[in-house]
Amino acid sequence: MAATELEPAHSAGVVTKVDTAEVPSAAWGWSGESRRTFRTAGWVVVLILLAMLIGNHKGKIEDIYLVGFAVAIAGILIRDSLLQRKPR
Repeated sequence: MAATELEPAHSAGVVTKVDTAEVPSAAWGWSGESRRTFRTAGWVVVLILLAMLIGNHKGKIEDIYLVGFAVAIAGILIRDSLLQRKPR
């Protein structure tokens, strides 16, 4: 084995919903997505975009783009929350 190759951990504590044949990193427990983290980061981005409205710019075009992107991201986050609750 080369020095750059890793052996997967053989612990019974790693539980994934992904087949390790499709996603080899699932054997190490790296395959999960944290929806909560992504949603939190999305809302932080929305707040940052809206905070950029406060500034010394004179034109309103910048404001339109900032609010537009913030609304688009918020819409995606709300849609994701609603689809997550809906049973498949």
